[in-house]
Amino acid sequence: MRILLWPLLALATLSTTIPLRAQAYDPSYPVCLQTYRLGGGNIDCSYTSMAQCQATASGQPAQCLTNPFFAGGGRRGYRGY
Repeated sequence: MRILLWPLLALATLSTTIPLRAQAYDPSYPVCLQTYRLGGGNIDCSYTSMAQCQATASGQPAQCLTNPFFAGGGRRGYRGY
């Protein structure tokens, strides 16, 4: 019993100390800037408009995207009266 307990305890300890990767898309803003570079890129979702994002992306290896996880400003459903 003790032989099985130690590996399980070690696995449980490791799984709680390994940090999880955060969600790349901030649901507070509707537009994200995705930049490209050697070794990886970055996604920054802190823009309130596409024009604001495009001004920042100008001259960089980057593109602006609509945020698929944007939580605010949702449309109201159709109320077919």
